[in-house]
Amino acid sequence: MLTSIIDSLLYGALGLDPESRLVGALHFFLYDTIKIFLLLAVMVFIIGIIRTWLPEDRLKRWMGRGGLWGNMVAALFGAITPFCSCSSIPIFISLLKAGVPLGVTFSFLITSPIINEYLVILMVGEFETPITVAYVASGLFIGTVGGGILGKLKLEKHLEKDIIASANAENEVVSHTLVSRIRYGWDEAISVIKQIWLWVIIGVAAGAFIHNYVPQETIHSLMEATGIFSVPIATALGVPMYGSCAAIVPIAVVLFQKGIPIGTALAFMMAMAALSLPEAIMLRRTMQLKLIGIYFGITSLAIIFTGYLLNLLARYL
Repeated sequence: MLTSIIDSLLYGALGLDPESRLVGALHFFLYDTIKIFLLLAVMVFIIGIIRTWLPEDRLKRWMGRGGLWGNMVAALFGAITPFCSCSSIPIFISLLKAGVPLGVTFSFLITSPIINEYLVILMVGEFETPITVAYVASGLFIGTVGGGILGKLKLEKHLEKDIIASANAENEVVSHTLVSRIRYGWDEAISVIKQIWLWVIIGVAAGAFIHNYVPQETIHSLMEATGIFSVPIATALGVPMYGSCAAIVPIAVVLFQKGIPIGTALAFMMAMAALSLPEAIMLRRTMQLKLIGIYFGITSLAIIFTGYLLNLLARYL
């Protein structure tokens, strides 16, 4: 419905050329900006209401258990939420403010854009079930282990001060009515939107430019020419890009059909889904550049390892 409204506005009311790259970038910007703000408002509102029933000290204990338990739960939660890398950030912020450990919240942030039901359905249709299962398992592995490593590094000091203050705040037990729960959720949604609205706009604008002005042919030729280094090259090419699930899967399919190894094609797809320049811009509101760099670095290394592993399995199975 949102796409139809924007189509009517740009191509009907304004009479713009749908074949123009600039118009395509504008369409992408409008669609993703509106979509993210709607998701932002609705999801933070819902989580805010849920938090009135779930005391934050209990949430901290449940998701902060020893080992990788919390990371596994967060990765599974990420897998069933239909968000892109930018849309996942509001939930990431809400989890941090609820006092969930940083490494656990990173497990959600990594897995949520890599796996969702829409992407899985597209993959089954394009790649068939075995490759889809391998992709989903790899995404859960990257989210769990990547978040676990980030948690062990004790990087909380690199969060912005207001985020740290929210996470460390002592929360008194409050008796809520239905009206007060709704008001709490509403206040949470408004608060988060005020904090990151500018970063959302800047990030989506960067994504719109990349999505419409970076030719797929260039990406394919670089991967094809790099041999054994194709996996890290594919990951490096995927990281700065940004696109929806509908765009990511067809690109990976074309690469695979043109002879790019499956692990390399899926590494590009994972990097493009999980990490992006717009995401980095939006994350700057919550953390310092050093932490963003560490998060991107560890996740990229996990994706590269997975790409090589899938290439190896494809060769011998």
